[in-house]
Amino acid sequence: MSNRVGVFFLTAREGRIIVHRTNMTLSLKIARRYLFAKKSTNAINIITGISVTGIAIGTAALVLVLSVFNGFEDLIIGLFSNFNPDVKVTAAVGKTFVPEDEQLARLRALPGVALVSETLEEVAFFEYRESQDFGILKGVDSFYHRVNGIDLTIFEGRYLLRDGGRSMAVLGGGMRNKLQVNIEDPFETLNVYMAKRENVGAMESQFKKRFAYPAGSFKIQQDFDNQYVLVPLDFAQDLVGAPGELSAFEIKLLPGTELKTAVSAVQNNLGPGFTVRDRYQQDEAFLKLMNLEKWMSFAILSLTLVLVAFNMIGSLWMIVLEKKGDIAILKSMGATDDTVRNIFLYEGLLLCLLGLVTGFILAIALYFVQKTYGILAIPDGFVVSAYPISMRLPDLFAVAAIVLLIGLVASLPAALRAKRIQALMREE
Repeated sequence: MSNRVGVFFLTAREGRIIVHRTNMTLSLKIARRYLFAKKSTNAINIITGISVTGIAIGTAALVLVLSVFNGFEDLIIGLFSNFNPDVKVTAAVGKTFVPEDEQLARLRALPGVALVSETLEEVAFFEYRESQDFGILKGVDSFYHRVNGIDLTIFEGRYLLRDGGRSMAVLGGGMRNKLQVNIEDPFETLNVYMAKRENVGAMESQFKKRFAYPAGSFKIQQDFDNQYVLVPLDFAQDLVGAPGELSAFEIKLLPGTELKTAVSAVQNNLGPGFTVRDRYQQDEAFLKLMNLEKWMSFAILSLTLVLVAFNMIGSLWMIVLEKKGDIAILKSMGATDDTVRNIFLYEGLLLCLLGLVTGFILAIALYFVQKTYGILAIPDGFVVSAYPISMRLPDLFAVAAIVLLIGLVASLPAALRAKRIQALMREE
């Protein structure tokens, strides 16, 4: 024991051991020595190995689960970007507004604004042959597909709003299926019904009817696909009975434009009568729900690390029992209770750190394999063939914090037990 302890007590002065000045360094060095030293009982090595392995697997699972949630979030945001613009302007009160003559010109002149599209949305009733259903009619102008790239999501037919003098309709994939629309039939019309705004007589029809020819079908996301039918803006305005009315200005920004700055500029330009939302705020509730699910999964998986921590408690407790004589000698040489306690706190943290680093290496390796080869596939019918994955630095910090916290708490019982061991009594 004297040789082992002598390595660390190099601050002796006039025959007296000065421990308090190197308390943390001393505890850390002894903890590191205990961690890698061969144990007298092989069971301690086995339990320690199981603890480190459990922490590594738990860490890797936490990182990968968070990364999969990130991947789905990025995927969905990417899908939404084909329907939602960078910035959307709606009326602060009511569903529609009539823009002033110069508003559109002022918007297009703002720094960072590339394109502005005018749109009008209203609930309508659709009929195709014998099939009928409700949905959302969205009138769009000629800039609309350039604002959000919806023409890139067409999987059947083509993106076309005008064909000569005919009004065309582009349907979401869900609406196409519900109405059993045959995109290839150029003669069958899609009938659209809208309730009249003005009062009508008892013998008159309560609905205004117009028809359009199906031109294509898009696939973005289920909520959009199952509801929306796109038509020319003037078609929608005529059907609604509100020439010149709009539901929104939809804005595409130039690449590199600061989003918050652009939103503030648009808001200041239009005033308090309008609500301006960026791409994330347009689906804020959905993204918040995804974020909640992500961190709930993180909390549940963290509980599995608590179970692993019981192995670590047992391992550290056995090390304390094995090193009982060493602890007594250390105390008799001047080590304080806090020094001894810190030895086993550091021991637990070092065990966690070893498992944490191993888990990170394992997670990063699996991340690159999934990213490159897509070994975990998704059943057919989804927009991607393999689970999307995206690793973010803040998630790694969160995982490291929870793992080290669990390790610190798991080290306390053994550390407090070691603190209570008495020093060797000197013989007078």
